Amino acid sequence: MGCVRTEHIKRIAKELVNRFPNRFSSNFDENKRLVSMFLPGATPKVRNQIAGYITHMYGRLATEQVSDKQSANEDKNETE
Repeated sequence: MGCVRTEHIKRIAKELVNRFPNRFSSNFDENKRLVSMFLPGATPKVRNQIAGYITHMYGRLATEQVSDKQSANEDKNETE
């Protein structure tokens, strides 16, 4: 099991995603580069934690979208 992320990391990550929603993705390396650009004074550990949480958030969104599409298709098939 990994370490629990602090509220500080989560708050910064959510703020960055709210400010720049189209810039981030589920690619950790790209998110790490963007976090370095937006937060130039962040230590490597904090930068990686923020980028990891953003990657986790986008991965979870993608999973939810896929499951929503699957359930919509199942509902459509049941009504036919």
